[in-house]
Amino acid sequence: MKLKSLTLASFGLLAVTAVAYAADAKKPDAAAIPLPPGWTAEEMQRCIAAATPGKPHERLKQDVGTWTGKGTFWMAPGLPPVTSELTSVYTPVLDGRYVKCEMSGDMPGMGPFVGEALFGFDNVSQKYVASMIDNHSTGIMQGEGELTQDGKTINWEYVVNCPREQKPVNIRQVETNTSATEKTLEMFGTDPKSGKEFKMMSIEFTKKS
Repeated sequence: MKLKSLTLASFGLLAVTAVAYAADAKKPDAAAIPLPPGWTAEEMQRCIAAATPGKPHERLKQDVGTWTGKGTFWMAPGLPPVTSELTSVYTPVLDGRYVKCEMSGDMPGMGPFVGEALFGFDNVSQKYVASMIDNHSTGIMQGEGELTQDGKTINWEYVVNCPREQKPVNIRQVETNTSATEKTLEMFGTDPKSGKEFKMMSIEFTKKS
């Protein structure tokens, strides 16, 4: 835990240093902050680029606002689905580097549902990234996604600890913006009995504001 904290602190210091270096370098009347020992100017520029929001982050901000959704959920292949209505509120955080989503609704048989997600685009890996938590679990679902060439769909691959199987499992999600005010979420998992993929969730969202 101590090593992890030190590592996170190091990355935080690195980010602050990179931003300060970039800001100072723009001042014509000031000398640039000296580079750390062994660093090259190219390496510092990589750090600055990694911390700078770009076009992929603009794609994330398309979701900012309040969305209402009608969801259909399947616990296993062949079982009748359950339905529920949900609300998702997206807000930008950290100057548009990330978008936070707060979800709420009611799951039949499970009670009120509350969840939070954080979405971003990692300039280093060149992939969309996400973390999700909710009140129906104690784990954190982590994912990576790639945008299709038409700019409408992000194909997500998530990993989450399954309470039934007591091990990490993969979940696939397809997020498609069909228009500026409509989008769909489809989630697919693997049935442990048959080993075949099945649709777990389908939500039709409409943007209200």
